Amino acid sequence: MLSFIKKKIAILWAKKHVSSSKIDNSQAVLLQEKLLLELINKSQKTLFGIAHQFSTIESIEDFQRQVPIADYEGIKHYIEKIKHGDRNILYPGLPEYFAKTSGTTSGTKYIPLSKEGIDAQVRAAQSAIFHYISKKKNADFVNGKMIFLQGSPALEDISGIKTGRLSGIVAHHIPEYLQKNRLPKYETNIIEDWEQKVDAIVLETENENMTLISGIPPWLIMYFEKLIDRNGKKIKELFPNLQLIITGGVNYEPYRKKMEELLGGSVDIVQSFPASEGFFAFQDDYTQEGLLLLTNQGVFYEFVPLEDFGKPNAKRITLKDVELNRDYALILTTNSGLWAYSIGDVVKFISKSPYRLLVTGRTSHYTSAFGEHVIAGEVETALKNCISKYPAQITEFHLAPQVNPNNELPYHEWLIEFEKLPIDIELFRKELDVEMRKQNSYYDDLIAGSILQPLVITPLKKNAFQDYAKSIGKLGGQNKIPRLANDRKIADFLENLKI
Repeated sequence: MLSFIKKKIAILWAKKHVSSSKIDNSQAVLLQEKLLLELINKSQKTLFGIAHQFSTIESIEDFQRQVPIADYEGIKHYIEKIKHGDRNILYPGLPEYFAKTSGTTSGTKYIPLSKEGIDAQVRAAQSAIFHYISKKKNADFVNGKMIFLQGSPALEDISGIKTGRLSGIVAHHIPEYLQKNRLPKYETNIIEDWEQKVDAIVLETENENMTLISGIPPWLIMYFEKLIDRNGKKIKELFPNLQLIITGGVNYEPYRKKMEELLGGSVDIVQSFPASEGFFAFQDDYTQEGLLLLTNQGVFYEFVPLEDFGKPNAKRITLKDVELNRDYALILTTNSGLWAYSIGDVVKFISKSPYRLLVTGRTSHYTSAFGEHVIAGEVETALKNCISKYPAQITEFHLAPQVNPNNELPYHEWLIEFEKLPIDIELFRKELDVEMRKQNSYYDDLIAGSILQPLVITPLKKNAFQDYAKSIGKLGGQNKIPRLANDRKIADFLENLKI
């Protein structure tokens, strides 16, 4: 009886929440402008606000004239002041947290999170669950066990600011009504070695009634494989009541077939778009692609057409002017004190009513050794289309240019860890090249003009990408290996792991 009441309450809450969310979605443009002006007004007396004359800003246009786009390097001197305990630097007072994240050029980055910022992150995660319940009209999973594969919740202290990985920070804000159902226990969660941690999670969860599992795809796969190796059963056999997987961090599509095989049965998948800087979007309808942009959760969005990103005086547009099916660099202003901040993600809108988008890549992760500027969305779409014709299962892949091969034309090398090889890998390779030429006209011109030869596939041994992650100390947590590169730093390591 108690479980029935719990499910009914969850469904009622979800219905009410989704109705409120629809009102916000219909007013997205107005809410965005209101949010920006509120943040500016609140931060007028901060060091950043004084330096950029916030007291004179009365419109989005004023803001764009007075506050240039900046990446982490551009605000690092402000972050250093905060780390030394200085107050009112980027946002009033001190941040509640620093979310530590790895940077490619800046080393470890310390992203400030205010109390409002972390509260918004938690509300966004709850909103994703409520939208799922409302669409599914079922909340059976609330009575089972839930696991969030995440970083350690053990936090360090920097000048009174609690510091750790975002997922570890969020672990301290799990709503009370979910605490009794949540796994793993604290002692397991603070294990630093990722493989040891996953082994411990397997032991702790294998006999539980797991109904919801959350994590980024590579680490879900690692967890599932260890469960299967230990028990000899697919995941749905082990956890027959598993209803929902919430995932994010990377595009799910390249992992879908692998996940389906490991699961061995039907499980609903909800994709999300969280980051240390904010929780931006989630799949409000698990039956169709596209992530609903959260326009009233403490983040003001700007967009720069990808082809203009990095150019002096590149035009910054807001929601009202975005075009469908165009790649944009995502720029953020947040209620934690990030101002016109370039997060490095590339998005593409597929709907404007409501605003739904796809994450198509990273501004810094691309292959353009010959001017082709191939991005993640293109390679992932090409791979998906190729697999539909020549079935294969892929664990992970990396694309890098081979500029100076011996006595032949240069080419793109795809280093792929297959779970299941295609029956004819040469036909697979040819089809993948055809699909890539469809996706990127510059690549097509290079092939047609005999500047490049068709792509080359190098199959890799099992666990090649895990071995690479271990070699650089980035196995586990929210760490992700770039799928595209403009050099061969990763490719040269993976070459040694080919079949």
